[in-house]
Amino acid sequence: MELNSRRLTYEDYDTLIDWWKSWPDWVPLSRNLLPEQGTGGIMIERDGIPVVAGFLYGTNSKIAWMEWIVSNPKEKNKSDAILLLISSLEHWAKEGGFEVVLSIGRSKSLIEKHKTLGYTVDKDPSYEITKKIQ
Repeated sequence: MELNSRRLTYEDYDTLIDWWKSWPDWVPLSRNLLPEQGTGGIMIERDGIPVVAGFLYGTNSKIAWMEWIVSNPKEKNKSDAILLLISSLEHWAKEGGFEVVLSIGRSKSLIEKHKTLGYTVDKDPSYEITKKIQ
C-alpha cells in the first residue's frame, strides 16, 4: 500500500470538515482562518484514499507554523502517513525559505511522531491562547 503526498485542493475542504466533525472537541475552521483559503496544506493518501492532512502557515519571519493536523477517522493504520505528512510540510517550509517549523499539539501520539522526526518538545505544557477580534 503506497502513500503519496500532494497539495490540498479547494475540494478537499469538505472532506476535512467531515473529519473535524468526527473527532470530539474539534471545531471545524472556516476557510478564511486557514492558509490560502484551505489549500495551504498537504494531504497524504494511501492508494488514492485520503488518510491525513495538515496546514502550513507562512510568517513574515523565518518561522513557519504547522497546524490543524487531522486524520480520516475511518482509517486505522495512520502512523506512517502522519510521519510523511510532517516530513512533507517540513520539506515544503524549507523550500519556502523558512528555517524553523513550529507546531502546537496535545495528542501524545502526534507529539511522539514529532520527536521521532527530530523535533524538540518542551517538557512543560503550554496553552493555546486565542481571542476572536471580529
